[in-house]
Amino acid sequence: MNLGILIISITVLGYFSNWLNGKYLNFKLTRWLYHLGTIIHELSHAILCILTGARITQFNIFSKQPHVSHTKSKLPLIGQPLISLAPIAGGLFFIYGINTWVLNNYFTITQPDSWNGLSPALLTSISQFNLTDWQSWVMILLFINIGAMIGPSTKDLKNIWPAIIIMFFITWTTLTEVSLIVINLILLNIAIQFVAILIRQFLKLIPKH
Repeated sequence: MNLGILIISITVLGYFSNWLNGKYLNFKLTRWLYHLGTIIHELSHAILCILTGARITQFNIFSKQPHVSHTKSKLPLIGQPLISLAPIAGGLFFIYGINTWVLNNYFTITQPDSWNGLSPALLTSISQFNLTDWQSWVMILLFINIGAMIGPSTKDLKNIWPAIIIMFFITWTTLTEVSLIVINLILLNIAIQFVAILIRQFLKLIPKH
């Protein structure tokens, strides 16, 4: 399973989840959660800029279009790919951190073993939610915008397109496992969105008195 396909899949799924929010769940709460996701996303870029020796020239995470601009990384070859793909690691660290230190490991992050393992992993993740527990609601709110938090943008991929091409010929077990976890989380994000959309459509059918 090559890394190029996995990274492209993460990006496409992330954009699809963002589209669902903008099209069907465009509420103040989801917009606020989206902005939280983009803050984590851009902070991840900024941290890797510092770690790879790239100078940050513009850092704006509170505008309508949060972004980080930077100079070329001092780390040859791998510096820019690390910066561009940083939100994958940063978003995962944030989710793991909340789950570990705030929710006391309430949620078990499921590890798919392959593409075929994504469906069972998704069902296992969904089965962990208990709507009578406040911890479940915290995770639902975090997951509903995980696509914005973790998914690389098309601009991120344009910055490293040569590296993406090379990734189509690379298999790396550890990165494959991490990528499958990310895909599973974004699929969970999309599943939560579909449920929210169905509930919203159902409520529209109820006659108003």
